[in-house]
Amino acid sequence: MSPGHTAITTPAVPGDPVVSCDDDCGIRDVLDRLGDKWSVLVVVQLAAGVHRFKELQRAVDGVSQRMLTLTVRRLERDGLVSRTVYPTVPPQVEYELTELGHSLTLLVKGLADWSLAHRPRIEAARREWDAKADMPS
Repeated sequence: MSPGHTAITTPAVPGDPVVSCDDDCGIRDVLDRLGDKWSVLVVVQLAAGVHRFKELQRAVDGVSQRMLTLTVRRLERDGLVSRTVYPTVPPQVEYELTELGHSLTLLVKGLADWSLAHRPRIEAARREWDAKADMPS
């Protein structure tokens, strides 16, 4: 222990939460933004670099023009995406992740890695649950 380190560390007690958010820690706002159907997919696409609107729409399978417009506006409002309009006819618009948006990509990659690693277990648990649910009482 260093001379300046005086805090006592205690091991986690089973049942204690690993993460705590007693007061409003902002998690609801983040989940509202990233928990929607399209935001994470847009962030993933923009992590690869700058995209024009139509490129982004083609890359995010199934998103409508209206939903993509709303999604990038919300991400821009939250400071995760920047929008650049070039004075051409018609105007050319490009989207890219901000520094804050890029910092989110590590978390998204972690979630994607976890999902990929645990997909078989989740699918097995679903099959088991569905089989029990289908049994007559």
